[in-house]
Amino acid sequence: MNCHKVSRRDVLTGAAGIALAGAARGQMQPAPASPVSIARCRAYDETFDKALASTLDKIGGIGSLVKGKTVAVKLNLTGNITRYPNRPELPYRNEPATVLSLARQIARAGATRIRLIESFFPAKQDLELWARYGLDINAINNIGCKVEWENTQNMGQAKQYKRMKVPWGGYVFPAFDLNHSFADCDVYVSLSKLKHHWLAGVTMTLKNNFGNTPCSLYGGDCGPDGNEDPKGERGPVCHSGTTTPPKGVPQELNRESPREPGYRIPRIVTDLTGVRSVDLAIVDGVESIRGGEGAWNPGVSIIRPGVILAGRNAVCTDAVCMAVMGYDPRAERGTKPFLRGNNTLRLAEAVGIGTTDLTRIEVAGLPIKDAFCDYGPGATG
Repeated sequence: MNCHKVSRRDVLTGAAGIALAGAARGQMQPAPASPVSIARCRAYDETFDKALASTLDKIGGIGSLVKGKTVAVKLNLTGNITRYPNRPELPYRNEPATVLSLARQIARAGATRIRLIESFFPAKQDLELWARYGLDINAINNIGCKVEWENTQNMGQAKQYKRMKVPWGGYVFPAFDLNHSFADCDVYVSLSKLKHHWLAGVTMTLKNNFGNTPCSLYGGDCGPDGNEDPKGERGPVCHSGTTTPPKGVPQELNRESPREPGYRIPRIVTDLTGVRSVDLAIVDGVESIRGGEGAWNPGVSIIRPGVILAGRNAVCTDAVCMAVMGYDPRAERGTKPFLRGNNTLRLAEAVGIGTTDLTRIEVAGLPIKDAFCDYGPGATG
């Protein structure tokens, strides 16, 4: 790291720097607050359907949100399944029953079309690739409204990418070229897990957006012209910044900024949340893992909080999730669980996406103290 950049890095890492970031982007009012609900649920059976319905009802229901609309549901099927096969005994990916339950409830609420989206390898549109994750393709396709499946790892079923700008100008990128699905929807839903992340500290609603970048343009083998059949993951472009996106794709604002994943990932996640805000966040904490985000992390173990959380604001939802896990949603880097990276929630709050102040967030249903499940020190490994 060049020494003349250290002061900038240190300022942007700390609480004062985050406040300055918000002021620099014209944020004069407190970030918005939005209710979050919690429901008790200990199994992926018919009780999950009831608990999810109750959770959604307590934030005002979803009828007015989805009726007559195209609803994109971003799944969390994390990890290259060609390298890390599906392991139901380590519940770090979406449980299939949660996807079916959510799709049914969106259809019942009157959605015209549901588009299930996620980025995975190989970058193809074959339905059998989704079935690798245990998803019941036939049942989902017969929920009562039109269902589409889009692997957003490349251009997919469109003829071009959609350029989506970061409203405040961006921390790392001013805009992204993304699969059309993120723009061609009326409602954007995130379905994630309640768990740690090795670099980002936690991964719920906000971090679920990191996978929105197509590896065809943001993968390690994207090349100067893009690669519609990518094999390389996002590390060189997004984590370490050693590789640039292809020509014609929006480039970084400052190539002299830190080339360090703990700095870059939270900021890129915030930028991605800005280009397509989350309209409905659902976090599955029935069963999950702690100690990391997947089977590749050393020392991960199963944890069973037995809860479902839902909200209409990504930051507020994740703030309540952190409290349920036993953490301060305003924690600084270097304190649990942000052992290796900056606090994405604070960065998102600074640009006005949502508040981390629990005193401003109404919690409906199960109180935080009753939902509490000690996740420990974080991804210590």
